[in-house]
Amino acid sequence: MKKLTVNMLSKADSVDGQGVGSAYIEQVNLIKELLSEEFEVRINSRKKADIVHVHSVNFGFYFRFKKRNGIRVMYCHFLPETLDGSIKLPKPIFWIFKKYVMSFYKKAEYLVVVNPIFKNDLIRHGVKPERIIYIPNYVSKDNFYPISKDESLEVRKKYNIDPNKFVVMGCGQVQTRKGVLDFVEVAKNNPDIEFVWCGGFSFAKITDGYKELKEVVENPPCKNIKFLGIIPRTEMNQMFNMSDLLFMPSYNELFPMSILEACSVGKPVLLRDLELYKDILFHKYQKGNDNNEFSNIIRNLSTDKDLYNQALEDSKYISNYYSKENVANLWKEFYQGIYQKKIDAKKKK
Repeated sequence: MKKLTVNMLSKADSVDGQGVGSAYIEQVNLIKELLSEEFEVRINSRKKADIVHVHSVNFGFYFRFKKRNGIRVMYCHFLPETLDGSIKLPKPIFWIFKKYVMSFYKKAEYLVVVNPIFKNDLIRHGVKPERIIYIPNYVSKDNFYPISKDESLEVRKKYNIDPNKFVVMGCGQVQTRKGVLDFVEVAKNNPDIEFVWCGGFSFAKITDGYKELKEVVENPPCKNIKFLGIIPRTEMNQMFNMSDLLFMPSYNELFPMSILEACSVGKPVLLRDLELYKDILFHKYQKGNDNNEFSNIIRNLSTDKDLYNQALEDSKYISNYYSKENVANLWKEFYQGIYQKKIDAKKKK
């Protein structure tokens, strides 16, 4: 098969602190690194390509998503219903935006989901099953890897974090659906443990719960919690390394990149017990349903070395499963498969 051109359309990396941007960067780098002989990657090009792969729902890409420009592929990083708890807009505008998102998705010939659980939701929205493809996210170990204890202590020193305390890190945009208020409550219940949140208001004032969350961020209700704001992705490896545990009490997700990043570094993860994690994380994570359960698990991990070491092994399992070679092969089969299907269809005509 000839070398295919893939035009990546995205503005996802224009704002720091978004998982969509991280996923976009990793996927592009993966294709360039391992599949450069099979594919030529273009970024936001206006030239015709064999495949046009849209990564973000920016309005400017909507009208460039045409059949004559190439086979239309789109990442599905969120569903209209998952926007609830993320952004707050007047109801009519929010309704229009949700309709716009589904209209964009339906323009694609193929939708790539990062979690198989969302196939049924897309089908319910009217997307044909054969157009939905599951390819998981991936994190490069060149970017997320363990560093020395001395280096980790230097990071703690930089942010005035006790070198001897157990450190729990939260990660992501400060939004209601991310469970930030639960993160704060768990911190209140564990005054001897340090809590830090990396992330800020990427959606500014239209963030759902902005007023309440901004007050909490600017005036933390307890001494053992710090909101560090948006950390550049180039520095996030250090943040994972200086922590002992990633705690994400989100109420709604697809497949957070931060989970893979923490596992790649070799840190345990504690998550809300959501159905969407079961098929993609294989029960290899700590889970709870409410703040009391979260607090108990964190205390146990901070004091029980055997439990903590088992949690470390679970994270290693997740990291090894999502190897770059495996995920790269999935993309190769997908891109070449849809191109061959197009060629075969032309021959039949």
